[in-house]
Amino acid sequence: MSLPQYVTINGTNYTTAKLSAEAHVQVQNIQVADAEIARLQQQLALAQTARNAYSAALVASVKGEAATAPAAPAKKPRAPRKTAAKPKAQ
Repeated sequence: MSLPQYVTINGTNYTTAKLSAEAHVQVQNIQVADAEIARLQQQLALAQTARNAYSAALVASVKGEAATAPAAPAKKPRAPRKTAAKPKAQ
């Protein structure tokens, strides 16, 4: 991995040509770490997008089931209550 002409560390720009060999290694380590962070951020974005799609599909499925689910069978109406015969008024 080639080094850039300048690197910025904690807001200060450094010329890479003037850095020690150890500093070059550390800059390369930082570049590798930054590349891995970018890769992981892409993976996270992919996973979040997939999760959102699965969640939307679940909601649509649940709402669709409620709208298309067969209605519960109607209960038979109760027979009228039998009442004791009232004496007829004369």
